[in-house]
Amino acid sequence: MNTPAHLLVGAAVFGGRTHHKILVAAFVGAILPDLSLYIMAGVSLFVLGIPPTIVFNDLYFSNTWQTVFAVDNSFVVWGVLFGLACWHRTPWAVALTGAALLHVFLDFPLHHDDGRPHFWPFSWWVFESPISYWDRGHGAAWIAPIEAALATFSAVILWRRGLPAWGIACVVLLLLAELWIVRQWLFFFSNG
Repeated sequence: MNTPAHLLVGAAVFGGRTHHKILVAAFVGAILPDLSLYIMAGVSLFVLGIPPTIVFNDLYFSNTWQTVFAVDNSFVVWGVLFGLACWHRTPWAVALTGAALLHVFLDFPLHHDDGRPHFWPFSWWVFESPISYWDRGHGAAWIAPIEAALATFSAVILWRRGLPAWGIACVVLLLLAELWIVRQWLFFFSNG
């Protein structure tokens, strides 16, 4: 899934109704599995000046980058942290780790040839799904509208919770970003 959709879904599921601290924790947790990619790609592209083809065709699949992705996309890591948060009954930690774990679960079936080793540290196996959230050659033409609908449904849930103005603004911006990204994947950056 696209990151804005992860943020909306994670916040809708784990963001709570009354404490804005919980909502922020859910937003943070929902982005954590993608954060390393943004940092590494951003530094590579904009600081080091590495061409995008090298960043996304070579560095992305390098052992170093895949090791980082293995840690921050691990069912095991997020599952243990979520279990500890629940055991300690710490609401903000449950929201953060729960949203991150949900992110990883939603990504697992939606990566065709760009998946992550989700069972690290027990295994480096990568599931190669027959479907992809972004590649029309692997079903994105029907996955993307479902993802956009799920993001929209999550945005409506969040809006109905009576969020403060900053929360509503975040939800609207994330939904607009999701719809724009889905359009870009489907019409400009896919193999179909």
